[in-house]
Amino acid sequence: MAFLFRPAEKIDPRFVEGDGRLDAARALYPDAPTPWLDLSRAAAPWPYPAPNLAADDFARGIDMHAIAALAALAAKAYRAPQSVEVVPLPGADAGLRLLPWLYRSPKRVAFLAPADAGLRAAWEAAGHSTSEIASLDAVGKADILIVDNPGHADGRLAPHADLAAVLPALKRRDGLLVIDETLADADESASILASVARLDSTIVLRSANALHGAGGIPLGFAITSHPIAARFRAAFGANAVSAQAAAFGRAALADAGFAAEQRARLADMGGKLEAALTQAGLRITGGTALFRLAGTDLPHSLFDSLARAGILARPFPKLNALRFSLPKDDADLARLQAALASA
Repeated sequence: MAFLFRPAEKIDPRFVEGDGRLDAARALYPDAPTPWLDLSRAAAPWPYPAPNLAADDFARGIDMHAIAALAALAAKAYRAPQSVEVVPLPGADAGLRLLPWLYRSPKRVAFLAPADAGLRAAWEAAGHSTSEIASLDAVGKADILIVDNPGHADGRLAPHADLAAVLPALKRRDGLLVIDETLADADESASILASVARLDSTIVLRSANALHGAGGIPLGFAITSHPIAARFRAAFGANAVSAQAAAFGRAALADAGFAAEQRARLADMGGKLEAALTQAGLRITGGTALFRLAGTDLPHSLFDSLARAGILARPFPKLNALRFSLPKDDADLARLQAALASA
């Protein structure tokens, strides 16, 4: 790709650290065409039609029966074993970021690469030491192992048998296995839940947001044993989930028809996106039903060129790649194709 202007030599760290940084994009690229096309989020571009709340619902206190019904629906939808508990959370990310503060003594925390820089920083801020490991058998003397499965950057899947194999060593150290399955709704085979009878020393985090395209209504679940579930409940309290999020979750998780249709839409548009990226000369180096990871020798230059065209991708400089979520329609796909062609 030949660039018609001098591209930025370095990607602003705000884009590397998280999805959806449109505020930063607008500030750094004020002349970019609008509306911006945000392809940085690992979520479906077609939102679930969330139910409306009556005015009285905003005035009522938390309905614990409604929260219990939400947890039961999540347990059924995620095929959780009967021996575990399901704790609704204000987003799976909130649960992940609370975890470091539930430990009074410093822990050795290992992340399966590529690690989320923001989450790793959260553990370090709480006084723990962190490391990044290339494979599960390199867990070493870590007390806590955190695995995003599927991987948020590249979609890599750690085999369930390999995850089970590292658990005994962690349990001997009174450790913990944390499996972040926030992207697993789009690929049911990715989840470990259907293949285990218990979750001793294990937490599985799920999210109702990615498949249902509802990032504005954070709703997640911690699925784990009773002792760990009790710590989550004590930390978040009874008001962890809003009435709006609970109503959305009950409707969305019970709507198997929408989930099936959404997965079909993802497969169709995912194929189109992959073809467009390949046609532009990019290398598909990873992905899930929700995104494709495209390798390039000059990720900073391509990111800059797309941003000047009003398109935001998620950069992963260490992988020499950009992550593209799915366009919502053929018009957005054509806009991306045009920007890639002129880069």
